[in-house]
Amino acid sequence: MRSFALVGALVAGVGLAGPAGTAAAAEDAAVKPAAVGATPAVAWGTCPSELLAGVPADQLGLYSCARYRVPIDHDNASVGTIDIALLKRAARTPGRRVGSLFLNPGGPGGSGLTMPIGGQYYFQPQVLDRFDLIGFDPRGVGDSNPLRCFTTQEDADEVFGAQVGVPLSRAEISSTLASYRDYGRFCKNNAGALLNHMSTKDVVRDLDTLRAAVGDQKLSFVGFSYGTLIGSTYTSMFPKQSRAIVIDGNVDPALRTSDGVQYDRERAQGFEIALDAFLERCDQAGAKCAFSDGNPRAKFDELREYLRKQPITLPGADPLDISRFTGGVSSALYSPARFAGLAADLQALYTAIHPAGAQAQALQAAKLTVVGSGRQGLADQNPDSPYTSDDSYFAVNCSDKPFRIRQEQVPDIAAKWERESRTFGRYQAFADTAGCPVWPAKKPDAYRGPWRAKTDVPVVVVGNYYDPATQYKFAQRMAAELGNTRLLSVDAFGHCILGDALGVDQAVADYLTDLKVPANGQVFQPNVQPF
Repeated sequence: MRSFALVGALVAGVGLAGPAGTAAAAEDAAVKPAAVGATPAVAWGTCPSELLAGVPADQLGLYSCARYRVPIDHDNASVGTIDIALLKRAARTPGRRVGSLFLNPGGPGGSGLTMPIGGQYYFQPQVLDRFDLIGFDPRGVGDSNPLRCFTTQEDADEVFGAQVGVPLSRAEISSTLASYRDYGRFCKNNAGALLNHMSTKDVVRDLDTLRAAVGDQKLSFVGFSYGTLIGSTYTSMFPKQSRAIVIDGNVDPALRTSDGVQYDRERAQGFEIALDAFLERCDQAGAKCAFSDGNPRAKFDELREYLRKQPITLPGADPLDISRFTGGVSSALYSPARFAGLAADLQALYTAIHPAGAQAQALQAAKLTVVGSGRQGLADQNPDSPYTSDDSYFAVNCSDKPFRIRQEQVPDIAAKWERESRTFGRYQAFADTAGCPVWPAKKPDAYRGPWRAKTDVPVVVVGNYYDPATQYKFAQRMAAELGNTRLLSVDAFGHCILGDALGVDQAVADYLTDLKVPANGQVFQPNVQPF
């Protein structure tokens, strides 16, 4: 299980109905799909050598790359164009080729360009044999005309350096809110026309054009995390062009596109559910979990409350404050492979505030491997060094998620969420909710439903019981909102599961290659359980 999303991977959703009866929804439903033959074909060529670094020499011939031009505004060609970066891994048995399989890793803002290179991790051999795997960077991301709000790294460091992950004092809150306002001003001044065309609907229209451009009458697609919104939006806008759609680590599309505040609130709740389950599993594991001695839940709560008042400094390490602690814990919950390290870090920190005898001696050698692994201050830069990141995360989120609040309401919202989600409520409020009310894109052309479109073949929805970033309840809602679906549940921790649960992997392979629809209501086990 892997982490695809950026910091914003805490998650959410109450099953609110989308505005299905609106004129806008009717207009969305009327968008004409791109036609094979009428759409210029992708011109595949060689890939840059650095993109294929690490690929075995005998497999290099499978790969090709391209750039494909799409309009910034699909309804107004005069706005200009951008190029979408593509990488293809050709089917190993071309005589039995089914078509192309497009991939997206989530985010929003995750680069999907090189995903086909790791295709053997996610997919069974039959998928690699019969599909061209196609990775792409969505618009505004990575190599696809990155949307950039800054011209220099120094400007970005100054803005982001003023943000506090878990702001508690009035000064920290004020600084964090002001930073988002500054961020918005930089984006308004520097991001250009693309800023107003970064919604998932825009990405989906690009994807439909790419489907036709590679010669496929219908789309086969696998999307993780935010990629599940791409998949569900595609099936809703282009149901008859949907061949086989697999979505893993699901958002709640109706809630995400109708009420950003409630969505973010439930993001925090999802992380709390995962944390509770981690602590309970640690308690059950006994000596296999380094944090199991005593009551892990009570120890964690004591540790968190201590850090809310002052940082902890281990020998030879920088001080760990509540912001780095919360960010480190949330990141570790994405991957069960990190649970043992998380438990060891928590015990080292707990020992630091309860030193006694041999424990104090052991503390001298303690090194945080998970919780303290985040950025420890800004790197030195040359004067006016260019800004090379992109700002697609907020550009997409603030286009898709409506926020009907003023930014000055965020501190009260954070306090409320903190009472119900003690570890992650405040963190979530200031990580996502504080930025979008002052984001400069106005009236983005986002898709907000209807969601219940009739695809020829059911969509396969995959959800882990203890997924922190997209809680299991979202997978249930996704399945209900789309209607024609099969829900595959996994008794697993971590964010997304393809590649880590053999039963799911085989069911997905049969579905993709032969359209064999899995039975509904199945519960699978991961290949490996924590501890």
